[in-house]
Formats: sequence, structure tokens, C-alpha cells
Amino acid sequence: MTTLEDTDRLLVGDHPDPHSVLGAHPTGPDTVVHTLQPGATTVHVLVDGTRHPLDHVGYGLFAGVVPGPVHDHRYDVDGVVRDDPYRYPPTLSDQDVSLIARGEHPRLWEVLGAHPRAGGVAFAVWAPGARGVRVAGDFDDWVGRATPLRHLGGGVWEVFVPGVRPGCRYKFRVLDAHGTWHEHADPLAFATEVPPANASVVTESRYRWQDSGWLARRADTDPTSAPISIYEVHLGSWRAGLSYQDLAVELGDYVQDMGFTHVEFLPATEHPFGGSWGYQTTSYFAPTARFGTPDDFRYLIDHLHSLGIGVILDWVPAHFPRDAWALARFDGTPLYEHPDPRRGEHPDWGTLIFDLGRDQVRNFLLASALYWLEEFHLDGLRVDAVASMLYLDYSRTEWLPNEFGGRENLEAVRFLRELNALVRERVPGAVVYAEESTAWPGVTAPDGLGFGFKWNMGWMHDTLRYFRHDPVHRVGVHGGLTHTIDYAWSERYVLPLSHDEVVHGKGSLWQRMPGDDRRKAAGVRALLAHQWSHPGKKLLFMGGEFGQPTEWDADASLPWHLPADHPLHRGVQQLVADLNAVYRTTPALHTLDHSPTGFAWLRSDPALNVVAFQRIGADGSVVVCVANFSGVALRGLRLGLPRAGVWREVLNTDAVGYGGEGVVNGSVLAPAEACDEQPASAVLDLPASGVVWLAPA
Repeated sequence: MTTLEDTDRLLVGDHPDPHSVLGAHPTGPDTVVHTLQPGATTVHVLVDGTRHPLDHVGYGLFAGVVPGPVHDHRYDVDGVVRDDPYRYPPTLSDQDVSLIARGEHPRLWEVLGAHPRAGGVAFAVWAPGARGVRVAGDFDDWVGRATPLRHLGGGVWEVFVPGVRPGCRYKFRVLDAHGTWHEHADPLAFATEVPPANASVVTESRYRWQDSGWLARRADTDPTSAPISIYEVHLGSWRAGLSYQDLAVELGDYVQDMGFTHVEFLPATEHPFGGSWGYQTTSYFAPTARFGTPDDFRYLIDHLHSLGIGVILDWVPAHFPRDAWALARFDGTPLYEHPDPRRGEHPDWGTLIFDLGRDQVRNFLLASALYWLEEFHLDGLRVDAVASMLYLDYSRTEWLPNEFGGRENLEAVRFLRELNALVRERVPGAVVYAEESTAWPGVTAPDGLGFGFKWNMGWMHDTLRYFRHDPVHRVGVHGGLTHTIDYAWSERYVLPLSHDEVVHGKGSLWQRMPGDDRRKAAGVRALLAHQWSHPGKKLLFMGGEFGQPTEWDADASLPWHLPADHPLHRGVQQLVADLNAVYRTTPALHTLDHSPTGFAWLRSDPALNVVAFQRIGADGSVVVCVANFSGVALRGLRLGLPRAGVWREVLNTDAVGYGGEGVVNGSVLAPAEACDEQPASAVLDLPASGVVWLAPA
């Protein structure tokens, strides 16, 4: 029996079970019917072809009594026939609700969010602090009072709305404990409006993947011994104005021609502020709508796979923006964010920090990671700002210690370990990369955090610090260049020259080099060849491959006229393509990247700015890498080599085709004449600011 209190709570919006009031409910031999139809003039309930008028109780609530039992019904609302959302059973099982409440649902995206079903869409959201939840959208002209959700328990609210189709925009309206309504995008929205609009969009994938062969090969590949050279891309400025489908063709062809093994996208998760480059994410399950639909993004990934190119996505579980329509205080309480500002607010970025001690929040983030890897076939995730997650005092003067009085964020440690274990178990061959800038031990250790690789920020800073000095002053910083080998085996590393190093006044790689344009070009070529020869996988931000002369501008396309019109920039571009070609086909340059047995010094001469070392492959193959970082050519320099015989020059950054001066060696004979504690040696001409790679002929 519906009481006055029931109808009052229904109209206020805080009834936990509107299905117990709305719809058709037997009362004795007859049936009482209630329906919310705000703005309607006349409403009839249709039962077995018979129309029964309903009375307007008030505030859009219509009610009436129908003789006998009602097994199926519809409404005629001002001449339009509508189905009744409140005649449908829950679309989530009791087990789903229990798993969500415990923060243990393995496929959260399959039960929360907006899911098209036969005849309509099932909406579900987790909001444990809410007194009531409604869904509003195109389907009700954004009135938002007609469709309250029921509370299934565990903070889960649900309703099935017939007649809603993919493409419909919607939001949740949440009533907090203080009686205030808040309008939010769906935390598990799978598609969004194009920013700055921020409604969620019902979507249903119809994409048919063609990459089964790629996924099978990936699962059988050991990434630690494989060649990995990553092209880091900001989708909006690689070539401005391209869609996901355009990028599939143009970016795919370019990356294939350049020989990179992977692309890494700066966060393609939806974000309202383009100036954040995607690092202030508001939708953890939706690709940005700026470039197309979710299926368009799937096509981009699938097409790259067809070209033999892996895809990595930047993923940001460290923090999220304060936008009131997104995750912040979602149910009127600090739901996703930590409630204590000493842990829940980021002082540098003005953002909020996830409460990783809350099981349901961890479940949300773990589900997001798996969603991208499983549903979009991504080959890896690069986890942003790991250091900010690991340390409770990160960038803080006032901080809250852990239960043992330490600065380590034990909840974040647990989350990261769980993330990496889950990916290894569920997504064969996928790799999780850590952007971690401190000396935290065991980032890539199985008994540590368990990441696949860690960005080697030490190598990046030490190496760039060396190269920015004029050659005549490099003798004083030579130790920084060679010191990178001292910690090269402490983790499994990626060597990054990333977007962060070409913005905010740091200057582009080109600008960092001393001298005129020819010397700058030589310096960039030497830096990149040194990166490709150093132990560790490779990452280069777009524009670096042709020596972009200015800092990256996220609001403009890369200056593609430079490699087309200027030989020096075209030469850098050709060098990178050749570096990738040699690197991918030369086991000595990648198979023992993470073992000291894959590297041996030949010479380190600060006075001459010369370093030489050999890279050794798991098959016993050898490549000798010799660098002259001085500003003058060194002719007739004798260098020790690991074996006698003929050695061929497989790469020389001073080749005329790269814009160099042509100080090359071709083939050299190494007699059994000991030097540098090696059994053989050869006389070489080393170009100024040049790198030479030699291999046995």
C-alpha cells in the first residue's frame, strides 16, 4: 500500500525504492498505478488494449486504480505511448551488488554505467552517500524528475529506461545528505560529449577486431629482450585537425616508415581542459570525443596493430580535477577523493587524490586499467606520476604519516602491486610502465611494485645536463654521462626523452644544443644515437625525431615543413629511421638490455670527450658504439676492440645523408694489437659531435 510518506519522498527524490511506488502494484483484486510524467496534461494507462485515465496527484505524479490484475502496461502521455521503467526487474544481480559493495567486482564496467539492452538502457551508479539518484537526459528533455533510481544496496543505484538508444546524452542527479542536488557525469561513462560540453553519452560498440594474430604474438613475446622504441604522441597536435580515423592512416604510415615499434598516446581519456594535455582526467572509461567515437579509437588501435605497431596509453590514477560535474564529492561526500586534505588534495596541481584505502575506489581504478587493455586491446599503460602516489610527503610541508609513522603511502603500494599482478594475470603480453622519478627500490621487481618497466629519469636528466654544455666544458660533467651505467641494471628501464623535457622554458632538444644550426643538428644526432645505443628501451616525443627547433605547442601542429624543406632537419629524421632499423634487427642492442652481461666499457676519456663501449647480445653478437662529444673531429684514434678482423661501420651520425660533414670510416681492419685491455684494435676517424657504430664484418 502506497502511503502519503511514500509519495512525498518520491517527489522530494529521496525514496530508496521508487519501484515500490511507481508502476503497477496489486491491491486486493485491483491494481494501483503511479507514474511520474512531469509537464504532462493527460495520462492514461494502457492495459490489454483498454485505456484507463490517471489523475494528476501533483508535481507530475499521476495515479489511478485499474480493475483486476495487470500483467503488462504502457502509458499514453498526451497522445504519445511510453513504456514504464518501473515494470522491469533489476539489471544487476545480487552477486554484482555484493561485489561492488566490497570493491571486488572484476569487470565493473559491465555492470555500472549505461548499458543498452533490448528496448532501452540500463543505468547504474555507485553513490553510497546519496539519499536519492535520478537520471536525466535527452530522453526526458533534461527534466530529470521522472526517472529516479532504486537503491539495490551497497551504494548501488539502478534503473532500466525503455526507449533510450545509443547516442543519447545523460547525467546523474544526486541528492546528498543535506538535501542538495548535484548533477554529475557518469563515472563509468563510455562516451562523452565533445568538451567543453560534459554530458555522458550512451554508446554501444559494434567494432569487430582484426588483430587476433597480433595479440597471440604479443602474448608469446618477452618484452625485456625485445626491441622497444616508443614514439610519444599528443593526438591533438601531431597534425592538428585529424580524427582518430585520419590518424590511423597518417600516423600509422609515418610510424611504420620511421621504424618505431610502439606509439604512446598522452592521455586519450576524456578531459575538459585541453591545456592539461589529458593529465587531468574526468572520464576513466571514455576516450576523448575530440577526435571521434570510441569505435573510431578502436579502429586507430587496430590499424596500428595491423602495421606491426604496439599502442601504449598514458593513464592517470594519481589524481583527478575538482570539476563539480565530475568525480569530486560525487555523492556529496569525499567519495573518490581522500577525505583528509593532507592526503586528498594535491598542492602542485590543484587536483584531488584518490582514496586508495577505499576498496571501491581501488576497484574503480583497477577496472579502468583492465577496461582499456581488454576492451581497446592496448598493449600497455604508462602510469603517470607514480612518485606522487608513493610518498605521503610528496611536495608537502604538512603531511599525514602512515600507521607506522613513515612517509610511504602503503595504500598506494598495495594498489600498484595489485594493478601489476592483475594485468599480468588477465592480459597476456601487456606491459605497465612506471613514470617514477625517485630511488624507490624494486619498482620493476616481481617482489616489489611489479611494473614491467620504469622510466629512467636519472638517465634523462644526467644525459641532457651533459649535452647542454658546450663541448669545451664537458670535461667537467663527464662523470654524469658515464654514471648512468652505474644504475642501468637496478631496474628494467625505458630511456625517455619525453614531452616534459620540451616545454615550460626547458627548450627543445635542438635548442639545448650549443652552437649554430649545423652544430645543433650534429648534437641532436649524437644525443639520439647515444640514446639508442645505451642499455634500456627507447622513448622519443614527437618532433624530436626531426629536431624541432622550438618548444612543443599543444595548440598547433608540429612544424612538418622543416623535414620537408630543410636538409638538417630531414637528416635528423632519416637518422632516427635508420637507428630504429639497425636497433630492431641487431640483437646486441636490445636482447640483454637489463643485464650487465650485455654491456662492457672500452674507453671513457673525459679529456677528449670520448666514450666507447660494446653491446653484447644474448646470441653472443657484438656492436661497438663510439662517441666523440667534442667539437672537433678526432682522426687516427686507436681504439681497442673485442676481436681482430674486419669491422664495418653500421651507422655514423656524421654521414652526409644525415646533414653531416662526411667523416666516416666504412670498413676498418682490426689487427691483433692490444689496446684498452682488448685483444685487438683499430684506427678510427671520429667526427665532431658524432657517434659511430661498428660490427664485425
